[in-house]
Amino acid sequence: MSILRIRTIGDPVLRTPAQEVTQFDESLETLIRDMFETMYAVGGVGLAAPQVGVGLRVFTWGVQGDEGHVVNPEVSLGEDPQEGGEGCLSVPGLSYETPRRNSVVLTGVDQHGEPVRREATGLLARCFQHETDHLSGKLYVDRLVGEERKDAMRQLRQATFQETAARITREREKQRLGGGPGAGSAPSGDDAARAAHARSSRAAGGSAFGAPGSTPGAGSAFGRGGAR
Repeated sequence: MSILRIRTIGDPVLRTPAQEVTQFDESLETLIRDMFETMYAVGGVGLAAPQVGVGLRVFTWGVQGDEGHVVNPEVSLGEDPQEGGEGCLSVPGLSYETPRRNSVVLTGVDQHGEPVRREATGLLARCFQHETDHLSGKLYVDRLVGEERKDAMRQLRQATFQETAARITREREKQRLGGGPGAGSAPSGDDAARAAHARSSRAAGGSAFGAPGSTPGAGSAFGRGGAR
C-alpha cells in the first residue's frame, strides 16, 4: 500500500464533481487500499477519492471502530438536525460548527460491485455526509452559516492559513515519502491490522477531536479538532 498526496483547498479536483465508477478491477482495489493507508497515516476518520486527486465516486471511513468503503454512494438524509464541529484534511488548520442531519441511509456498492446499505446516526452519519459532499465538489466550509461562515471565509484569505497549509503539506509529504510519524504501514488487505494501526495512530495523537491548530489533534478528516 502507498500513502497518497492529499489535495488542499484551491486544487480544482476538490471542486470538480467526481465521476461514477464503471470499472471494478484491480486498480479500484488498489485505490481503496491506498486510501485506507492514507486516511490512517494522518489520523483521519474519512477520505474521499478527490482528496487524493482521483475524480471517482469512492470514499473510505474509519469511525469509532466502524471501518468501510463505498463506491458510487448516495445518501438519503433524515429530518432531525445534529450539532457538531468539523474540520477537513483538505482545509488544514480550521474547524467550525457545521450543520448536518443526525441520521442518514447510505447506499452504493463495494469494490466488487456488491450492494452496500448502511443506516447511520451521529458521528458516522456526519462522516457519510461530509465525504459524499466531497464527491459533489463541495467542502464543509460551504455548509457553514452566519458568523461561522464569515470567519471561515476571512481565515481562508489570511496569509496565516496559507502558511499553515504549506507547513502541513510539507509534513505530509515527508511522511508520505517515509520520513515522518506513521510511515510504517499495515499489511495490504489485512483489515484487522489496519484497524490496529488506526487505534495505535490515534493513541499516539491522531484523535479526531484535538484543539484547533494543535499537532496531536490535527489528523482529523472532520471533527472538532483542527484538520491536518
